[in-house]
Amino acid sequence: MFGLFQKKGEKPEELSRKKGQSGESARFKEFAAQFLPEERTILAVTGANGFSGGKSGKEKQWWASIGLTAWMEEDSPDIHRGEFVLSTIADDQLLEHLQRRVPWDFIIKFKGRVSEDGKRLLLLDLPEPGFDPDLKAILEEQKKPVTFWVEGLGTFALNRQVNWFETELDWLGTEVSLSFDRMDEAEMKQSQNTAKALLAGAADWDRRVREYAADELLELANDWSQDMDEDGGAVEVTREQFMERMELEAVQVEPDGSFEFWFGDGDLFYGHSIWVSGDLENGPNDAAMEG
Repeated sequence: MFGLFQKKGEKPEELSRKKGQSGESARFKEFAAQFLPEERTILAVTGANGFSGGKSGKEKQWWASIGLTAWMEEDSPDIHRGEFVLSTIADDQLLEHLQRRVPWDFIIKFKGRVSEDGKRLLLLDLPEPGFDPDLKAILEEQKKPVTFWVEGLGTFALNRQVNWFETELDWLGTEVSLSFDRMDEAEMKQSQNTAKALLAGAADWDRRVREYAADELLELANDWSQDMDEDGGAVEVTREQFMERMELEAVQVEPDGSFEFWFGDGDLFYGHSIWVSGDLENGPNDAAMEG
C-alpha cells in the first residue's frame, strides 16, 4: 500500500509511496479491491473522533478508520458532505502514528481511492495538514455547540464523540447524567417522554432498580467481598447494604420506553460499574457488573 508500511527501523515520516513496496500486503490488496482504481489527491474534514482500529486473533495488521464529514479532490470545486469513512490496513506502528498525527475536527490531505458510492475512501499514504477555505468553513460550523432546552429536564448538549444529547439532572438530590441518542426529532421527543416518566416516579423507579440489581448481583458481590470483622471473619453484604452502596451516575433513555441506569459500585466490585436495564411497561429486566 504504497507508502504506509515500512521496513524495520524506518520511521513513518520517511516512507515513500513507491508502488510495489513489500509492505503492500495481500490483505491490503483484497481490501483495496473494494475501491475504484483511480488514485486521487484528496482534502477532507475529520469528524469528532480520531483513528480507531480493530483486529482479531494473532493478526499483525489492523483495520483502521476515521470518520469524515466532508471531502473534495484537490483539483475540483465539488465538495461532498455527509458521513464518510476513511480506512486502510495498518500494523501497530502505523495505527499508533495515525492516532497521534491525525486529529479529529481537522483538515487533512492524502492520496486515496474512493468507493463507487463515494461513501468510503481508501488511504494510500500518510495524511498531512491541508487547507481549503470552503472546508475551513465546514469545519468551523461543525465545531459549534448544539444545544436545546426541554421543559422539566434542562438544557441538552450534543456530545459529538458518542453522537448523543446529554444533560445534568437532579435525581432525588443526586446530580446524574441523562442522555439519549441523536435521532430524528420525533424519536428524540419520545426519548424525552421516557425520561419525564422516570423522573415523575423517581422514588419508585430508584427503589425498583436497586432492588432488582441486588436480587441479581448480591451473591456475586459476596463472592467478591473481602470485608472482614474484627476477628478476621468474612462479612456478608446484606441486600439493604448492596442497595445503599450503589451510586447512581447516569441514566440513558430510548424512544420505545426502555432505559439503562448506570451506578458506581460503592466498592462492591472493586470499582466496576453496575447497570440495570428495563422499560416503562415491564420495569427492570436485566442487570450486570461491567468494566
